[in-house]
Amino acid sequence: MTWLTPPAIIQALGPFDLDPCTPPEMPWETAAKRYTEEDNGLIQPWEGRVWLNPPYGREIDAWMEKMALHGNGIALTFARTETAMWHQYVWPVADAILFVRGRLHFHKPDGERAKANAGAPSALIAYGRENARRLKAAGIEGRLVTGFAI
Repeated sequence: MTWLTPPAIIQALGPFDLDPCTPPEMPWETAAKRYTEEDNGLIQPWEGRVWLNPPYGREIDAWMEKMALHGNGIALTFARTETAMWHQYVWPVADAILFVRGRLHFHKPDGERAKANAGAPSALIAYGRENARRLKAAGIEGRLVTGFAI
């Protein structure tokens, strides 16, 4: 199933230059340039500010590695802070993390808000100082953590 980022999050954090994980039919704009599954955004070049809501399956590590290497953007993932992915591609390299208050309600491909919540807590992860500043100024409820990359 495809789950879309709530549009209010994109509006609060954007504009973005690239969304490498856009479904073929997207009811709102996430970035100026978008790659779909057919394009395979994981192998395409990334430029500018990236919005990343990666597939939440086993392939999430590869997406988060590419984001960490790119170093300019904001990613949305579950706040599973104990995972290897977090220890490799978030904690040592991110500039800020916003642990979102409550559980998000993602949207269906037609834009309708899902009735059930995401089922787990979410985090917005900023790579780059400007993205950390935007995360802080976005007004999204939660707890912002900065200054932990050592």
